[in-house]
Amino acid sequence: MTATPKPLEALIRWGQTRLLPLVGRLPGGARPWISLGSIGFVIAALLSHGRQLLQLSLDPQGWLWLLMGVGLSLLSLVVNGLAWGEVLRWLGLRPRWEATTRLYLLTNLRKFLPGGFWHLAARVQALRGGEQAAGEVPLAAPVGTAGALLAVLLDPLLAAVAALALVPLAGWQNGLGLLCLLPLLLLLPRWLDPLLLRLERQRARQLGLEQDLNQELGGAAAAAPGRYPWSPLLAELAFVLVRFAGFACCVLAFDLQGSLGWMQWLAAFALAWTVGLVVPGAPGGLGVFEAVLLLRLSGALPVGSLLAVALSYRLMSTLAELLAASLAGLDGRLRTSQ
Repeated sequence: MTATPKPLEALIRWGQTRLLPLVGRLPGGARPWISLGSIGFVIAALLSHGRQLLQLSLDPQGWLWLLMGVGLSLLSLVVNGLAWGEVLRWLGLRPRWEATTRLYLLTNLRKFLPGGFWHLAARVQALRGGEQAAGEVPLAAPVGTAGALLAVLLDPLLAAVAALALVPLAGWQNGLGLLCLLPLLLLLPRWLDPLLLRLERQRARQLGLEQDLNQELGGAAAAAPGRYPWSPLLAELAFVLVRFAGFACCVLAFDLQGSLGWMQWLAAFALAWTVGLVVPGAPGGLGVFEAVLLLRLSGALPVGSLLAVALSYRLMSTLAELLAASLAGLDGRLRTSQ
């Protein structure tokens, strides 16, 4: 095993000794400050380019594109629920596909609650055989705390890696394209298992399940299948692509498809969506997604037009999440009444 280069070692040591303690001393932690910074950046952009934004208008065809975008965003949530089912199947947990997808859609809105982890808590509880939303039983047999944590942690991890893998489609981008391929290596068993152990323990502390996890595992990680997760990764890739299709409808609604190539749009969306998913900011990536999108594309497009696309996508995707949860709840009630 080769030694860590001295400059990199010094950078890591500086981050551990100087940067992390500074972040830890922020009142309330890093999350509210990241949220305030991101939302403040978007508000500043709105104030600076509000007149340009107000000059934009939608024709009937533009409204039809937005309506189609709501439908595609709704479809992407269903695909995401199916992708989570594929994660469960890859782990050998025998998912009940319809129940798993409904549970995913029903709990998805809980990510907007303060803390941003209540959707994960509900899924862990359901997988362990506890009280399920709308009486859903997602698995043929309940699983332990370690397996449940592993199942809910792998879904966003695989989605983020799949999204980043799309960024190189726009080219080299001063090395960003290559950098975004590196997370694919994290899914190799030798790297994935230690990462999962750390994530499991962090999430267990957050959910008050640390004692249960210690009793099950001791110092080990939950047993992953020991092979590369190709099938769930491809399922998550399908979800991200359908999600982008909804975003593309916003681009088409404001007639910006000729201003930038579609691969550039896809790369910027994938990067902004991933940062909004993994950075501990506001629930649902509110403000973070918009800020990253503006920073990434503001040099190539008018900021007012970018704001119109970003804000319409936010409203459209939120409406789709409300519809998905409502339809899933209605479907569950109709099934239990039969």
